[in-house]
Formats: sequence, structure tokens, C-alpha cells
Amino acid sequence: MSTRAVLEVIALDVEDAVAAQAGGADRLELVTDMAADGLTPPAATVAAIRAAVDIDLRVMLRLTDGFAAGDVSRLVGVAGELREAGADQFVLGFLDADGGVDLVAVERLADVLDGCAWTFHRAIDRAADRAALRKQLTGFPGLDTYLTAGSPAGVDEGLPTLVEEAGRRGEPGYGQELLVGGGLRLEHVPRLRAAGIDAFHIGGAARPDGWAGPVSVEAVAQWRAVLDGRTAEAAPSAV
Repeated sequence: MSTRAVLEVIALDVEDAVAAQAGGADRLELVTDMAADGLTPPAATVAAIRAAVDIDLRVMLRLTDGFAAGDVSRLVGVAGELREAGADQFVLGFLDADGGVDLVAVERLADVLDGCAWTFHRAIDRAADRAALRKQLTGFPGLDTYLTAGSPAGVDEGLPTLVEEAGRRGEPGYGQELLVGGGLRLEHVPRLRAAGIDAFHIGGAARPDGWAGPVSVEAVAQWRAVLDGRTAEAAPSAV
């Protein structure tokens, strides 16, 4: 029996969240400030979205543009506030100056998250050695997903890496879900699904009017249908 693909959609507010769920999203990534590629949203926004939808929410832990952790103590405090607001799943990922995983920052946040599920985001695509990063994070409590395009340039360039990593599922460092996002388009889906990849992340593809406009129920539904194998129609280009 085929596995239903997970569809994760970026949401900025309650309107986005409600539309994404109505279109068939399984999970939301909650962020603010897409001009900085997605930062931590206010706790009040998280609480309002949690009250409005009943699908899983993963909340971004990132206070500044780029992949340096910055003020880790502040991050830890924000994570605690978000947990109080009802967040129980998160997205994070930090690199040091040499492009290696910032273990100090990740360890401190994993500690305060206390077993909550979390995604290591596209910082992996900027890592000096992505295989080494995976090895270092093996066994980290709560880490169950990597969000990746396979390349800093996006899925077009990263497809071979994504297929190769999917083939290593179950090996040490490769037991987590491979969530593909970053320049993802519907034309990529058949090859990714054939490789056994069953989790997909969209942002701009859910917004026909761009980031200035809301998530479209119809755009999300089109992705849902394609992932379910019900149509091969084109949908808006991804970002």
C-alpha cells in the first residue's frame, strides 16, 4: 500500500493556516518575516493559529537572518514562551563560522524542548559537510525531520543528493524524515516519490499572488491532489 505523502505549508497567520488546512495540508510551518527567509513568529500568533486549526504545527526558532544562532539565551527563552503558548513541535538549525553544526546552540534548545519533535531546517544545505552534520546529530532527542532541497541553489540542483540520501534511509544519521522544500515544483514530485520520498514543503507555491498575498485553498488542494496521485495538472511555481 502506498504511503500518503506529508504536505507541509508555510503559514504566517490564522488566515493562512485555515486555508492550508482546508486545502489538505497535513502540517504547518509557522514563521514571520519571509524577507529574512522566515523568523520566529510571536507567541500570540502561535496561540491563535493553534486555536484555529487542528493539524500539526512546527514553529520556527530563528531570530535573525542567516544560520548563526546569535543570542542562544534569548532563543531558549523564546522557546519556553512558545511552549507556554501551546507549541509542541519546532524547526531550528544553526551552523558555526566553519559551516559545521553549532552543537552548543542545538543542545541548549533540544534541552528546553524536552523531547518535542523538531525539524533541522535548510541550514543543512549550507553545511560544509552534510553527511558529517547528520552523523553529529544522530540520536538527538526530538529530531525527526530534515528540511532540505539537497543544495543551497534549490531542488533543481539538489535532486541527485535527495535521491541518494533517500536511498540511505535507516543508516545512522539517515533515520529521520526527508522533507523536501526550497524551489520545489510539481514536476519534481514523480522522481522524488519514485525514490521513496514522501514529505513535501511549500511556501510560495501556495500563494498565487506571492508573499504579499494569502495562502490559496485551491493551490494547496492542487498539490494535495498531485501528491495523492489524483491529477497531473500544473500548479503555481514553488519558491
